[in-house]
Amino acid sequence: MRLDGFGLFVNDMGAMIRFYRDVLGFEIKESEQTSNVYLVKDGTLFLLYGRKDFENMTSKKYEYVKGLNGHSEIALYVDTFEEVDLEYEKAIRNGATSVLEPTTEPWGQRTCFIADPEGNLIEIGSWNKSFETKDKR
Repeated sequence: MRLDGFGLFVNDMGAMIRFYRDVLGFEIKESEQTSNVYLVKDGTLFLLYGRKDFENMTSKKYEYVKGLNGHSEIALYVDTFEEVDLEYEKAIRNGATSVLEPTTEPWGQRTCFIADPEGNLIEIGSWNKSFETKDKR
């Protein structure tokens, strides 16, 4: 079994499409009135799926956390520490919610956290190395 991707069950599809497309630069071609966004970002499947549609499909009701939540995170990588700061500022300027300002951690990573309109956490981080070499010792 291989990891294919991940998804978020969303309440306000239009707001979430605008955020991931306009604030974070994900290429989303579907209209804001769609119930299902299926795209690949950097080789990983990313899905936005309407909560009501999923409930109708499974004939079940689910509980959803409101506001900022710590159930999961989406991690985005940039090559330099400077880019962490720049991308954080750009995201905040464009409407993201600040969770943690850019910080260089004791283990050497520069990281920050923002939240999307439905409170899902997004990390923007760097080891000050290119993506291709960041995991090499």
